[in-house]
Amino acid sequence: MYKLDLPVDYKEAAAIERRRAMEEERKTRIFNAKTRQIGVDKQAIDQQIFDKKQMEQYEEKRHQAFAADAVRNDKIGCMLEERQLQDCRALHSALNEFRALHQQPASRREFDLYDPDGLKKDKPARVHDDDPRCGISSLQKFDGEDLNNKARSEFQKEQARKWNEAQMREKAQAEQNQRAADRLYELKQRELDERACDLQKAEEDCRRAINMATSSYNQALDNEQKERARLKQQQDNDDKMTEISNNVFGDILTENPAVAQSAFGPHRVITDRWKGMSPQEIEDIRKQQERQRAENERLRQEEELRNREFERQASANARAALMIERELERKRKEIERQQADENRRLAHEQKAHQDFLDKELYTNPPTASYFMQFNTSTR
Repeated sequence: MYKLDLPVDYKEAAAIERRRAMEEERKTRIFNAKTRQIGVDKQAIDQQIFDKKQMEQYEEKRHQAFAADAVRNDKIGCMLEERQLQDCRALHSALNEFRALHQQPASRREFDLYDPDGLKKDKPARVHDDDPRCGISSLQKFDGEDLNNKARSEFQKEQARKWNEAQMREKAQAEQNQRAADRLYELKQRELDERACDLQKAEEDCRRAINMATSSYNQALDNEQKERARLKQQQDNDDKMTEISNNVFGDILTENPAVAQSAFGPHRVITDRWKGMSPQEIEDIRKQQERQRAENERLRQEEELRNREFERQASANARAALMIERELERKRKEIERQQADENRRLAHEQKAHQDFLDKELYTNPPTASYFMQFNTSTR
């Protein structure tokens, strides 16, 4: 009896399954013409993807640095503009304060002409008959006849001199104030210029640091790329030297004749393993070539003798050659006619043979199942 309840050998089943998976993987590699003929370097593609991501991250950081730099410059510009506006407001406030303290309407020389309280401060038009304030219409005094003319003139002169001195003092004070204001303005502008220079220098230092960092990063990338290229070149050189050593010490260049011996006899060789002839065979060939060269030299000398003889007999044989040429032309035409007849006969025979093959011999053409049995396995 057969034992049908034998236990399953899991190791053998796993080995069979592994061989099946390897066979399927081998089919995908062999039957895929693109992978088999062109090939795909997955490591190089992954390296290219990694380099591309690194470059994108570097560009993103670079853009972020430029954006932060632009934001910082905008903030600095806004701060400078705000500071300039504050300085203008402070200057206007100081100007208004100066006007409010030192340029009151009551301190003006012509204030008495448009003083709103002038009528309240004025005296009555007439106090007594000898009132010096009376005019011509009062008939109390005439121009130049009053007793107080000299004192009044002196007083007027003194008053004009005081007014003149007051105007000169006011003008000098105004010029001094203007110079002080101009000096303060120049100092403020100089301070703003120094601050702008400091900010510009700080910006240049920052940009220089960014450029140095970028240059260092680029130099590191360049060194890494050169090192990778050097390693790849070294690997290629090692592979080439290994291949050269394999070829040099292998059976291809050592020309080992033993690998070309066939199992069917010493007189037969394997064509795809044949390493060439033996030194004895090469020596025989060289001797034969030497004999052929001597024979060719002898034939060449005989040919030269015949040519000289032909040249001497050329004039005598010209007429005979013309006759022979005409005979040959006639024979050539006859041969061409016979050849055309023979070709037509052969064409009829080939057509009859092809009809025999198509209509009588090959009457069972192959079906699609015959072609589908190929390329079903890798072995």
